[in-house]
Amino acid sequence: MAIESFQASLPPALDSTSNPPSLFDGTTRLYISYTCPFAQRAWITRNCKGLQEKIKLVPIDLQNRPAWYKEKVYPANKVPSLEHNNEVRGESLDLIKYIDSHFEGPPLFPDDATKREFAEELLSYTDTFNKTVFTSFKGDADNEAGAAFDHIEKALSKFDDGPFFLGQFSLVDIAYAPFIERFKPFFLEVKNYDITAGRPKLAAWIEEMDNIEAYKQTRRDPKELVESYKKRFLAQL
Repeated sequence: MAIESFQASLPPALDSTSNPPSLFDGTTRLYISYTCPFAQRAWITRNCKGLQEKIKLVPIDLQNRPAWYKEKVYPANKVPSLEHNNEVRGESLDLIKYIDSHFEGPPLFPDDATKREFAEELLSYTDTFNKTVFTSFKGDADNEAGAAFDHIEKALSKFDDGPFFLGQFSLVDIAYAPFIERFKPFFLEVKNYDITAGRPKLAAWIEEMDNIEAYKQTRRDPKELVESYKKRFLAQL
């Protein structure tokens, strides 16, 4: 199925005028926003595990959120969150691990101790990476963001049994993909800066990620992402 037609079949986002689903009725629900990179992590994980029929996608309009979401589902009022076994969990990095370990489907975390240790290191680095890159939007991308992307390039060079962070595809790739998906077109248009220039491992990683159907189904139009970031970050300058 073409990605465009797949996305056209996605459920509409629920807003302040929408009624809640039948909460805590035994259905497992993943609450997301189609535009939120944190929520996209959990969405990708669900798809990669083949859980489209087991975990129902419930998109929320973050610009016009339904009151019931905060009151009855997730008091933090953020996405993603997962309704499972009469409990609701949040925080994207915790959720992708939870989905991987509590549901059927191909494992997305390695058994190898060395790879597991490096995976935890890289997952812990995601916040630093994102903050560094976001900060560079207001300054010199080559100098400020360059070090962060160099760190990614080096990390992608650690294992030689595949093009991904741990060699083989894992939760680490899922954690970084939504953000790099946004950073690459933004820097190219706004800063005239190609994050893959001089970084062949990163370029190859992006190409390989784009071949993963479960990820492609969650992607947004790059122009839409760039405009969103321009409105969000450049308006503050």
